[in-house]
Amino acid sequence: MGAGGRMSLPPPLKRDDAQSERHGQTAHVERVPHSKPPFTLADLRKAIPSHCFHRSVLRSFSYLVFDLALVAALFYLFTATVLSRFLLAWPLYWCAQGCVLTGVWVIAHECGHHAFSDYQWLDDAVGLVLHSALLVPYHSWKISHRRHHSNTGSLDRDEVFVPRPKSRLRWYSKYLCNNIPGRALSLLLTLTLGWPLYLVFNVSGRKYDRFASHFHPYGPIYSPRERLQIFISDFGVTVTAYLLYRAAAAWGFWWTVSVYGAPLLIVNGFLVLITFLQHTHASLPHYDSSEWDWLRGALATVDRDYGILNAVFHHITDTHVAHHLFSTMPHYHATEATRLIKPILGEYYQFDGTPVYKAMWRETRECVYVEPDSDGDGGGGSEKGVFWYRNKF
Repeated sequence: MGAGGRMSLPPPLKRDDAQSERHGQTAHVERVPHSKPPFTLADLRKAIPSHCFHRSVLRSFSYLVFDLALVAALFYLFTATVLSRFLLAWPLYWCAQGCVLTGVWVIAHECGHHAFSDYQWLDDAVGLVLHSALLVPYHSWKISHRRHHSNTGSLDRDEVFVPRPKSRLRWYSKYLCNNIPGRALSLLLTLTLGWPLYLVFNVSGRKYDRFASHFHPYGPIYSPRERLQIFISDFGVTVTAYLLYRAAAAWGFWWTVSVYGAPLLIVNGFLVLITFLQHTHASLPHYDSSEWDWLRGALATVDRDYGILNAVFHHITDTHVAHHLFSTMPHYHATEATRLIKPILGEYYQFDGTPVYKAMWRETRECVYVEPDSDGDGGGGSEKGVFWYRNKF
């Protein structure tokens, strides 16, 4: 835990906490301040040396080449050596390859933020190839993700993992969230189907007045001037799907599933888990249009610790606050930037070192819907435009 950071460790239950529990609030975290911060984005920018914003083509490609070399080595090790004969070895391949490919996905994500190089055409070319290879429509997701960064923490305009007020929950929510089997099923479905459902049907995304999909060039997510990019993204995914079909025809369906499909399932699970834990925490506020502003919204996120996977995932996990503040900063400078801005952020910086497997279960249990505080709820005020997570029905 660095300067200004707080870890979410449960203190002994106090009288105020007991009252909060009765109102459906969680009692084990100290809330991030929701008032306008005493610093500006320019103050944070001044604390970071200029070299942290330098995008080196050579250095960016070095991370990509290293990741792709690992992907090739794992593929060779488990398909062309004696390990391929042992069924029990394949889950190791799926997990290892899934983790490395998640790092490749993160580099493609950097391309979408124009954080890979100083050349937009190069970023788009690299990002299109990498994301298409992982069945992600590059430009389509880049556009919606850019809007997420522009509207983080907004209940009205954010694009992903937008929490609902209690009045807008589905009828089955209380049956899934109030018992262990229901929560386990909800978490399993989220980690396995959440990413494709979001891309295809906009599940968990911003609500639109008609059908929305990342593959639909004429859908409400995109403007007419963005349509060509959506067609290009769809073409990239189609090419990958065709190559997978050819691979299945040549080497068999289950071989293709084993070497590509299962690791991709791991990648998709990590993408959903990482994003979920970055934006879902009982200490974080959400805002309606009467209270939201960009800086407070960008600060409504939390850094997490994935252990050795922090490095494998290029630190998208433990430097996410800095990423939301300066999204064009390359990942290889984000750790230094995080260390330098934490003293300025103070209580506005949130870090949770809870083991990930515990955190995902806790957040699934405790962060069910959002409501503003009512008088007497505690939590530092009763602003109607500031919403906090609840879990009681």
